[in-house]
Amino acid sequence: MRSQFSRFLFTLAWSLSILSCGLRLDAQDAVKNGGDFSDNTHPLTKVPEGVILVKGAWSSASDSVTPLPEGGSVTNNVFSNQYFGITYALPPGWTEKYKGPPPSDSGRYVLAQIGPADAYKGPTRGNILITAQDMFFTPLPVANAFELINYTKDNLQSYYKVELPPTELKIGGHAFRFFAYESPVAELHWYVAATQIRCHAVEIVLTSRDTKLLESLLLDMNKMKVPEEADPTAGTGGGAVPVCVRDYARDENVIARVDPVFTEKTFNPVAVRIIIDKEGKVKHIHFLSAFPGQAKAITDALKQWKFKPLVQDGHPTEVETGIMFGRVSRPAISPASGITE
Repeated sequence: MRSQFSRFLFTLAWSLSILSCGLRLDAQDAVKNGGDFSDNTHPLTKVPEGVILVKGAWSSASDSVTPLPEGGSVTNNVFSNQYFGITYALPPGWTEKYKGPPPSDSGRYVLAQIGPADAYKGPTRGNILITAQDMFFTPLPVANAFELINYTKDNLQSYYKVELPPTELKIGGHAFRFFAYESPVAELHWYVAATQIRCHAVEIVLTSRDTKLLESLLLDMNKMKVPEEADPTAGTGGGAVPVCVRDYARDENVIARVDPVFTEKTFNPVAVRIIIDKEGKVKHIHFLSAFPGQAKAITDALKQWKFKPLVQDGHPTEVETGIMFGRVSRPAISPASGITE
């Protein structure tokens, strides 16, 4: 027994000695980060605060000049989005702490998330969420902001209660579709207002426990500037921006088409918004969510497409439309809604 115990102590001492020697290796001989046995070192990159990094499909565009839906920002306490033509001065003491996630492949955007700053002295707190839903790619059976609000109200979970049914509301002199609901258990209230701009349902969602604060925030929204086209059932562009036309890339409007050639096998649907110039050529390509290889292949193909120019009032007009590359499962939608699969 004593012999076995002695051998155990010797083995333990030998192991500790080896470990100690290993720990005293010079820095130049030490195994570096970069893998289990890697000597390759790479500078560590610090992730910026308030940023979430997701590797894979991402939003991108064919140029850096044309405004994008996700291109809004808060500067000097004013939220502005050039694509939607929105300008909104934040309430005093409120700020945008975090940027929203990238657009989803179904065209859902978080344009801004606004809340009280750390130094806010108000008695109650709340949240302002500004979102947009691309009506070209929504999986919901709705055709515009009017129908989106009604659908949201009709499909609330059982633990929510409607406080105010959908009705028309004027914000900054423009029509919005509005309704309110609450969670009795959480004692939270939501005020939701939506209008349509460039075939997107733009929603403003106010959340708080205090309905007086929500009413104040809603009144304050009258300072918001939105384009003249904003309307819950219209909002199809035109004027200074292209006219948005759903499914303009139908066969009868396409003169020349080249299919993209993919070098990698990916199975995600790729939603693409394009702007067609007055001569029928694709002048701008916006990928809502695509892998780099997908974006390159589709861009190379779309640059060779040719469309019949859209003529309105006797003049060629720029068109903005959407194309879905790949297969995606979508629910059937009634033709009466104006949307087809």
